[in-house]
Formats: sequence, C-alpha cells, structure tokens
Amino acid sequence: MKETGVREPPRTLFGSLRAIGPSMILTANIVGSGELIMTTALGAAAGFTALWVILVSCAVKVAVQLEFGKHAIASGETTLLAFNSLPGPRLRGASAVVVAWLAAKLLQLLQMGGIVGAVALAMNVALPWAPPAVWAWTCGLAASLLVWRGSYGFIERTAVALTAVFSLVTMFCAVSLQWTPYRIESSMIAEGLAFELPAAAAGVAVAAFGLTGVSADEIISYPYWCIEKGYGTWVGPRDGSAEWTKRARGWIRVMYVDAIASMLIYTAATAAFYVLGAAVLHGRSEVPEGARIIEVLSGIYTETLGPGASGLFLAGAVTVLFSTLFINCASSTRMFADAFAQLGLFRYADKPVRDRWFGALAWILPTSWTLLYLYVQEPLFMVTFGGVVLAALLLVVAYAAQHFR
Repeated sequence: MKETGVREPPRTLFGSLRAIGPSMILTANIVGSGELIMTTALGAAAGFTALWVILVSCAVKVAVQLEFGKHAIASGETTLLAFNSLPGPRLRGASAVVVAWLAAKLLQLLQMGGIVGAVALAMNVALPWAPPAVWAWTCGLAASLLVWRGSYGFIERTAVALTAVFSLVTMFCAVSLQWTPYRIESSMIAEGLAFELPAAAAGVAVAAFGLTGVSADEIISYPYWCIEKGYGTWVGPRDGSAEWTKRARGWIRVMYVDAIASMLIYTAATAAFYVLGAAVLHGRSEVPEGARIIEVLSGIYTETLGPGASGLFLAGAVTVLFSTLFINCASSTRMFADAFAQLGLFRYADKPVRDRWFGALAWILPTSWTLLYLYVQEPLFMVTFGGVVLAALLLVVAYAAQHFR
C-alpha cells in the first residue's frame, strides 16, 4: 500500500482523469475470458436475442463497485477485512461471508485454468512447434514472474497496454461487419433489446452475466487497487473534521470518474465481441468449444477483415487472455492473503509478511490453474463454470454493499 500522506483531490474533470487507474486494472481483467470467450459464445448460441443481457450486466454492477470503493476510501479497510465485520456466524474468527468468499474463490480456480488453456491453444495455433501443455506452463510461469515483483504502477501500466490495442481492433471489426455478408440490420438490434431469452441459451447467459462487466471478483478486488493507488491514504486519517470530509468526497468523486470511464470502455468492447459472435458465428451455427475454441473464435476476424486477419486475432487473443491471467493473479494474491489474515494466519497490516504472502501466492495460483487445465482440458466448460460461481457470489456482494451503504 502507498504511504504518501494527505493529498488534496483534483477539482476538474481533466485532473480527475489524470488520477484514474484502479478501474483500468479491472478492465484488463474484464476484457479477457468474459468478453472473448463467454460473450462471443453467448452471441453464437443465442444470436442477437441476448444483447440486453450483456448491456445490463455491464451497467448494473457498477453501482455495487462504487459502494465498495466508497467504503474503502472512507474507512481505509480492505474488502475481506470489511467482510469480517459483517454480522453472522464465524469460523476461526472469520465471518461466514469471508468463508463463503474463500469457498467460491477456490471453485473459481477452474475458470482460470480454462483461461490458461485458451491462451495455450492460441499459442499452439500460432506456434505449433510446441504442444498446448508446454504453452500452458509457459503462460502460467510468465504470469507468476510478472506478479511476483510487480508494483502497483507496473501492474496499472501493463494492464492498460495489454487491453487497449485488442479492444480497439475488435471494435473496428464490429464496425467492419457492415461491409460484409454479415451486415447488422436495425431489426437485429431491436431483437437484442426486446428483453427475451431462448431457454437453450439460459445457462450461457447466466455465466456471461457473472463474467461480463465488473464481476463479483472485480468488485471485491477494486478496493485493494483503490488503496494501493492512494485514494484511501490521500484522504488522511478519519478525524471527523470538515477538511477530512471534503477530501473524502473529493477522492470519492475521482473514484466515480475512474469507474465510469472504465465502464464506457469495457461496455463498448463487450458489445463489439457480442455482435461479432451473434452476426458471424450464430449465422454459421458455430459455437466455440473444446480444442477448436480458438479456431472458431478466429472466424469473427477472418470473416470481417479477411483470411490474413487470423494472425492478428491470434496475437490479440493471446494478449487479452494473458491480461486476464496477469491481473487475476495480481488481485488474487491480495485477496487470498487478506482472507488468510482474517482466519488468523498473519496480520495483514504487517507489510513485510504481507509481501511474502503475495510472492508465494504469485507462484502457487498459476501453478494450480495450469494443473487444472491439463487435467480437464475443456476451456469453455471451465470458464462457464467460473461464470456461474461468480454469478452466485454476486448475492454475497450485494448483501455486503447494502450493509456498507
């Protein structure tokens, strides 16, 4: 965490935009498995009918994210520490909410294994001289190495770089559909906003709702990045003074700008992924699954930009999926360590000990993800399973947000 003392918040929109960052980290995590795999798969399965699911998913959960961010800035508490103050039964000093989060997070390991597999399959298509297993270990170890010694600033800069190019290319592809046989008509958009859903696509829709936009995972991790960015520290100790209240409101205003700017970016990228899946893959009756998941997904690029775009897709797919691995590893090291602290294994406020936990978890988590992929080897199922778990975890998140409010 940053220990930089009290700072006055910026007073202008431009100044606030210069101070954003935590939500950009979330965006790098969001525009990955949820968008490239689940959103495109939902579009392929349901056509344009479920477009409203994606837009609602991106919009409604930001309100909960803001409640978590406000609580972190006003109190300086991490999420799991705040969870531990919630009423209810306890285990080893930890609240039932902390235990429920830990159980869900352990189940979510399967989802991250699916993302490792998707990156490995993309690398195998691009560079077939090594089997997917080799690329899976390579990606897992690369994520460990980057997070092991990565500071907040490094994580933020890397997150922005990993997300920007592929999101822009995907939005360009969506616009380019208008000059292909998969042209989008206004009636298709109207169908997507009719708030109807085919029964056959319900399972994928639930998983997509859990993964797209800010998922429960990103909502819970957001306060850690707000604190490490400095918002919680720059407010200063809560002394009840009018000056403290003014600073807190100012930094909360910056946090609002941070969250809304991120929402606009990932909503545009998510909608682009969805319409590509609905227009191209649904029209061809192809759903990305199994070992062919990357090959099928590449069709959304080759059908809009031509056969030569396959290489562009592979480079982008590796980039955006690896960004999810990288950011999820970074955020999970913090959240798991905090959960273990609430269970009494160490004091989270002890920075040297906390950093050692971060370092150890940076190696343990990607290793477990890789082993799970090598055992299951079904990326779409694994990611879908994780989406359902995160959708269920939203109930816990909503309860906590109401309590914070």
